[in-house]
Amino acid sequence: MTFKNRREILFIYTVKDANPNGDPLNSNHPRYDEETGQVLVSDVRIKRTIRDQWLRKGLPVFIDGEPKTLKQRFEELKKNTGKKTGREVMAKCLDARLFGVTFALGKESFSWVGPVQFKWGRSLHAVTVDFVQGTSAFTTEGREGKERQQRSFRNEYKVPFAVISVYGIANQFAAERTGATEEDLDLLREAIWEGTENLITRSKNEHLPRLYIEIIYKQDFNGKIGALDEKIKLTDNAGELLTKEKERALRSLKECRLDISELVDTVNNYANHIREIIIRKDDEFIVYGIEKFSDKGLKVRELQG
Repeated sequence: MTFKNRREILFIYTVKDANPNGDPLNSNHPRYDEETGQVLVSDVRIKRTIRDQWLRKGLPVFIDGEPKTLKQRFEELKKNTGKKTGREVMAKCLDARLFGVTFALGKESFSWVGPVQFKWGRSLHAVTVDFVQGTSAFTTEGREGKERQQRSFRNEYKVPFAVISVYGIANQFAAERTGATEEDLDLLREAIWEGTENLITRSKNEHLPRLYIEIIYKQDFNGKIGALDEKIKLTDNAGELLTKEKERALRSLKECRLDISELVDTVNNYANHIREIIIRKDDEFIVYGIEKFSDKGLKVRELQG
């Protein structure tokens, strides 16, 4: 049975000495807003984090990250699912049900708009982007079988520290077409947190989930608050706004805290339309105002961080 309750999601994670989302058309420089100094993370990057976690758990997804043609991947999934048509096969794939899919193979073509969509993520502060150079040494066999050493130069970019926020929404009307269920959303919630913990590659190490807030509305509510990520702010430990200079100098959570009081006030104004709020928080993250979600009797379910 498809899910019937609209959701809004706020997810916050930190990045340290890594590249949040490189731009392949700009020498893999972190995606960056030159006017504000914020780093950006595409919705595609967020969805990949989630998909990769589903793959680790052996759950069925359409896009598995391997270089294959649509026909090759479709034939694999047909064999694994026992289904024959594109619609039947896609209905078995978590990412197609939640994020949507465009399918065109042979005489069958269709497009599903996914019920779960993410806005581009942004750091909550201006950041510094470091350019780093390194070398790699290896040996080759030269003339007469003699070995000789060669060196190559490596250029890369990294962000010393960033607190990044991501906003998402789950639309129950689109779920009617794709077949997305409550259980699918449970798997999404788990995967965005655990998938971020499992971003353990050279360019993505030290990505850590810090806060997840999910607002679940009652069935008769079809609106939204919108842009939850714009109703929060990063401050110093005394609650004062950071200057641009201090924002760029941040290097750990010990130097800042998150103020979500504006978000809480807004959410409380929608209390009559909300079924419950789900919160998952890392103990190291200081979040001001989070305890006020219950001021108007809202049901809050806290998950272990």
